[in-house]
Amino acid sequence: MERAKLISFLEELRRRLIIIAVTVFLTAIVCFAFVEEILEVLTRPGKGLGMELIFIAPAEALMADLRLAFVSAALVTLPFLLYQLVALIMALAGRRRRHAFLLTLAMYILFALGVAFAYGVAFPFALRFFLGFTSEDLVATFTIQRYLSFAITFILSFGLIFQLPLVFWFLGSIGVVNAEFLRRNRKYALLIIVIVAAIITPPDVFSLILMSLPLLLLYEVGILLVAISQRRREGAISQEQ
Repeated sequence: MERAKLISFLEELRRRLIIIAVTVFLTAIVCFAFVEEILEVLTRPGKGLGMELIFIAPAEALMADLRLAFVSAALVTLPFLLYQLVALIMALAGRRRRHAFLLTLAMYILFALGVAFAYGVAFPFALRFFLGFTSEDLVATFTIQRYLSFAITFILSFGLIFQLPLVFWFLGSIGVVNAEFLRRNRKYALLIIVIVAAIITPPDVFSLILMSLPLLLLYEVGILLVAISQRRREGAISQEQ
């Protein structure tokens, strides 16, 4: 029986991964047609700051455009991709499809908030800081690959980090952590937050602060969600008794 369940799960996983791959590939073809407009959006925060983009290898510009097209495709289809993965996990856990939809919606909203905060606040600030070192003898000239790597990693990191409250909610719903434990260990959480922010942001104190502050806020939101899930779990246990 367990072997049959495992085979069924692997077949379903394979089917969903194929659907995801085909969806992203087809969307990337469409995004490639608008790659210049997408690049303009990504370079907009550096406009007027003396930044210039170049490419130093024959195929570098093309590879950068292809990479940007696939990243854009993944972002455009993100709600669908998240639902495919979450629905599979929920089905494995015996949860209803409605739970998968709500969890997907929450994940996407938090991710979108993280990306919006990064693009609108943190990324322009970090870019202005780095470009502030330009002078008459020192011009900010970036290769397209390096700039895209920096911009995409920086912006998407915020989207991923903004999932922290959902991680806490999940851990609280299965009883791994509780609100009192999280409140009691705030100082250790602060240390971990600073370390994580230092790893995923550029090596400067301003980017570190810009990442750490929302993380602290998300930590407090996570505590609130854990407390809510804890009360629901305790209420369900008391009803069963």
